[in-house]
Amino acid sequence: MPTYAVKGITATGERWERDLTATSRAELEARLQRDRIRPMVIREKGREFVIPLLGGGVTAKEMAIFTRQLSTMIDAGLPLVQSLEILATQQENKTFQKTLTGVRTQVESGSTLANALRQFPKVFDDLYTNMVEAGETGGILDGVLQRLATYIEKNVKLKAAVKSALIYPSAVIIIMTLIVFGLMKWVVPTFVKLFLDLGVDLPLPTRIVMNISWVVQDFWWLMGLAAIGIALAIRAYYHTTGGRYVIDSIMLRIPLIGILLRKIATARFCRTLGTLLSSGVPILDGLTITARTSGNAVIERALMAVRKAVEEGRTLVEPLKASAVFPAMVSQMIGVGEQTGALDAMLSKIADFYEEEVDTAVKDLLTAMEPLILLILGVVVGGIVISLYLPLFDLIGKLGS
Repeated sequence: MPTYAVKGITATGERWERDLTATSRAELEARLQRDRIRPMVIREKGREFVIPLLGGGVTAKEMAIFTRQLSTMIDAGLPLVQSLEILATQQENKTFQKTLTGVRTQVESGSTLANALRQFPKVFDDLYTNMVEAGETGGILDGVLQRLATYIEKNVKLKAAVKSALIYPSAVIIIMTLIVFGLMKWVVPTFVKLFLDLGVDLPLPTRIVMNISWVVQDFWWLMGLAAIGIALAIRAYYHTTGGRYVIDSIMLRIPLIGILLRKIATARFCRTLGTLLSSGVPILDGLTITARTSGNAVIERALMAVRKAVEEGRTLVEPLKASAVFPAMVSQMIGVGEQTGALDAMLSKIADFYEEEVDTAVKDLLTAMEPLILLILGVVVGGIVISLYLPLFDLIGKLGS
């Protein structure tokens, strides 16, 4: 009797992991359903090739195209196995091609599409597989896949807006760092040598710049290693549960940037939960998935608290207000959606509104940061240049007298 390594989620939203024996995969899935365990990964031990845990390497654009094409094929009446085979052969991405071939093999052997996709958690996340499962159960798989494709495309657009906000300040900071490094390593030493040869008394600003220049010349490699070490330490700290929560909390409190991050989190929360609910995913599962895909530990903790409150029989409104993470308008509109029975539609409208707000916030952030960055650049570079010319001004004054 084969043994299966199973990872899943319990009815209360907790992670669950066991090694189970069963005569067949179908029997195992039926047992898990009776125990109210939602399987995320089912791997038959000793047959890793059949259920490979492939790495990522699949872009959101590729996923959106595949999802829309699969929806079109199913809507046209093509069998699922044939559709997966066609799409696998069309993929230029080898990782994605092997993944789809593995999914087709699982479906061909009798597995549902959702459970087949769950064997590749690094390619198909919880949101994707749960929506597919809801579509299969409700007999509306093609429609659910269309919603998934739209969701992925909107998510890509949202990420692009965030990246565009980071490109300009990042480029200016890098250029400023290179300019300062060049001045300290090559320009300042030339001036210092000149001043020492002339025997000029150096004012305090010039002495400070001169000492910094010596440190850069002698220990630039150590400074580089220290910068890398600090970055790695912050990254390691962020990968801890407490560290991630602390850093995410700080990011949400930063002026301008914190406002943008909250709007992004609100848009993502509403879009994800609205898409899941409109596809037939139960609200408790939807909140669990939305929390885990939020990308922010503070938002995740708040949504899990909301999920607990809903599980106890309360509405979404009060716990959302209590979280103090989302704007009051969001809670009020969600309350209206609950009362009218159109929560999924209301969430989609809120997501549309806040996605537009993100575009506006990005423009406002760039407008505010541009003069600030130029001011910092002017103060740093201008301060270095002025400190180098101060001794010359003193020398010219003495020669003139």
